[in-house]
Amino acid sequence: MLLRIHHAAIICSDYATSKRFYTETLGLRVLAEHYRAERQSYKLDLVLPDGSQIELFSFPAAPPRPSYPEACGLRHLAFAVADVAQCKVELESKGLVVEDIRVDAYTGRRFVFFADPDGLPLELYEE
Repeated sequence: MLLRIHHAAIICSDYATSKRFYTETLGLRVLAEHYRAERQSYKLDLVLPDGSQIELFSFPAAPPRPSYPEACGLRHLAFAVADVAQCKVELESKGLVVEDIRVDAYTGRRFVFFADPDGLPLELYEE
């Protein structure tokens, strides 16, 4: 029935800051950008090389997302990468705080966490 994840939707508090983060810092490509006046909301469609997408939304006065302690619901968004250590260095060179690299006890794969401008946990998972 299900084929793959098509997109993940993210609501941000500062559209310009998050747009810059996802496009310039992480390098996602813009598919479309729309301002919906009736909702005072932007919708930015971003795409990764495999075709999967992120929908970035802005809404006035959206409540903050509880992250710590971890709340029920979506825990984090993970991106596949070829080399976690190289990506960690690149993100840190752009001023991001990146946690120490860890190894998945079950798969033996390396992974690392960092956060978007609103504190949404993002993971890089080495393929």
